[in-house]
Amino acid sequence: MRYTTALAGISALFLFGLAPATSQAQTGWGEGGKLENAEIVVEKNRTLELPEANRNFEKFRIAPPKLQDRQVTYRFNEYRLPEHYINLPMRVLTIQTEELSKLYGNYVKGGIGNIGTIYLRGYFHNKRDDKASYGAEVGHLSSGEGPVQDSNVASSFLQAHGEMYSGPLTLGGRVKYERDQNNFYGFDRFVEVDRDSVKQVYNRFLVEGHLNNLTDNKAPFQFNAKVGLNYASDNYSAKEMNLIGTSEGNYELGKDSKFVVNLEAAYANLKDSASMGRGFFKVRPAYSKQLDKLSLVLGATIAYTGDTINDARKFNIYPAVEANYQAIENKLTLFVGAGGDLQRTTLYSLSKENPWLNHNVQIADVNKGLELYGGVTGSLGKNVQFTGRLAHQSFRNLYFFNNAAKDSAKFDVVYDDGVTQVFQIFGQLTYNQSEKLRIGLKAENNSYTTASLAEAFHKPSTILTAFGSYNLYDKILFNTELYYISSSFGQIARPDGSMALRETDSILDLNIKADYRFSPRFSAFLMGNNLLSNEYERFVNYKSQGISVIGGVTYSF
Repeated sequence: MRYTTALAGISALFLFGLAPATSQAQTGWGEGGKLENAEIVVEKNRTLELPEANRNFEKFRIAPPKLQDRQVTYRFNEYRLPEHYINLPMRVLTIQTEELSKLYGNYVKGGIGNIGTIYLRGYFHNKRDDKASYGAEVGHLSSGEGPVQDSNVASSFLQAHGEMYSGPLTLGGRVKYERDQNNFYGFDRFVEVDRDSVKQVYNRFLVEGHLNNLTDNKAPFQFNAKVGLNYASDNYSAKEMNLIGTSEGNYELGKDSKFVVNLEAAYANLKDSASMGRGFFKVRPAYSKQLDKLSLVLGATIAYTGDTINDARKFNIYPAVEANYQAIENKLTLFVGAGGDLQRTTLYSLSKENPWLNHNVQIADVNKGLELYGGVTGSLGKNVQFTGRLAHQSFRNLYFFNNAAKDSAKFDVVYDDGVTQVFQIFGQLTYNQSEKLRIGLKAENNSYTTASLAEAFHKPSTILTAFGSYNLYDKILFNTELYYISSSFGQIARPDGSMALRETDSILDLNIKADYRFSPRFSAFLMGNNLLSNEYERFVNYKSQGISVIGGVTYSF
C-alpha cells in the first residue's frame, strides 16, 4: 500500500511538471497531434538530497530614532468636586503620654531637742526647667546648754545658687553666708575669766561663678572654669580675703588619648595685728592614654607659693604619673602612681576645722612632696564595691593644732620644722541594693613621723566610719553612722612654765536618724547624736556634748 501511494505521488508530480512543456510541443507536432514514442524511467531507490542552508544568528539591529525638537503644548483643566460635608467615622490611635510625677522642689523642716537645741532647715528650688536652675537654702542649729558652762554654740547659713543653659554652655554661680558662734570654754575653772572675752564668732562669705561645657559629650575640648572670693573674719578683728580662680580642661587627641590641663591661681590677704599677702599658683599638664587593659597618665605639677614660714620653698615641681591595669574586666583594677601637690590653706578653712583658734595665727600652704601610692579597686558582683590604697607621703608645713602656751583654751597653728613623714592605709567597702539598702565601712590609718614636734598634735592616727541607710516601703527611712576616732595629743603649760603632753580620749560616737512619711508632703523625723553618751575630748580641755535628741516635722511643697 505504501509502495502504490508513493508511486502515484511521484507520477503526479512528474506529470504536473511536464504539463507546460507538453502543451507547447503539441503546437508543433503537426496534424492529428500524434504522440511519439517515449520512455519513462522511475527509480524507487533514489534519495533526494537538499543542500545545507546557511543560518544567520545575528540579531536584527534597529537604529534608534533621531531626536528631534518637538514643541509640546500642555493644557490644564481645573476640576472641582462638589462640596459636600463627609463625616468619616475614623479615629486616630495615639500612645497615651505618661504623666510626670508630682515634683516638690521645696521643703521646710524644724525641730527642738534637749539641751536647748533648736533646728531649722529650708530648701527652695524651681521646678522642671530646661533653660535654668536656681534655688536657695537656709539653716540654723543652736544649743543653749552644753557639758560645762559657756559651752553653748550656734551655727547659721544662707545660700543662693543658680545656673543657665545655652546650648552646650552652662553659666552659673552661688553666694553663701555663714555665721558660727562658739565660746572658749576650755579654760581652768579656778581662774577668773572675763565672760565677754570667751565669745568667738566667725563670719564667712563666699561668692563664686562658673562656666563649663561638660554636658557636651561630643565636644573634643571640654572645660570648667571658676572664679570666686572667700572672706572670713573673727572677734579678734582678723579679716581675710582670698581671691581664687581655677580651670580644668581636657582635649581629646583620639579615641583613646587626651591631654589634660588643670590651673589654679589665688591671692590671700590676712589682716590681724599685721597685714600679710600670699600668692599662689599651680598648673598641672598631663597626657592620658588607654592601651587595651592598661591606662597611663603622664604629667607634672608646677606650683608657686608666697609663704615665708619655715623657709617655705617658693617653686616646686612634682610628678603626676599613674598606671591603671584592669586585671579582671569590670571587677578588679590595680593602680600605682607617684605625685605631689601644693594645697592652699586659709583662715576660712582652718576655722571650720577648729573654731577655737587663737589670734595672730600663722598660716602657710601645705607642701605635699613626693607621694608614692598603689592599691586596688573593683566590685564583687553588682552590689559590692571596694577600694584599698597604700601611700607614703612627705609633707612640709603640714599644720597642727596645739594649745597656746599662755592660754590653753585657745589653739595655735604650729608646723613641723622639717619633713613630716606619713604612711597611710585606706580602705572602703560599700554594699548597695537598689535604693532600699546601703551599708558601708571606711577605714583610714595615718602613722605620723615628725621631725621637731613631740607629737602630731590633735591629728588622730585611726578613723573608722560605718554607715547605713534603709528605705522601708518608701514610708520609713533609716540612717545611721558609727564613728571611731583614736586618741591624739596636745601640749599644755604647767604652772611652773614647763610643757606637758596630754592625751585626748578615744571617740566612739553613734548617730541615728529616722523619718516617717505620712504623705508625700508631710513627714516627721527623729535624730539622735552621741547616743553612747560619751562626753569625750576631741581637743584637749574641750568636752563634747552628751546625748542629743531632736524631733520635728518636714513639709514639702
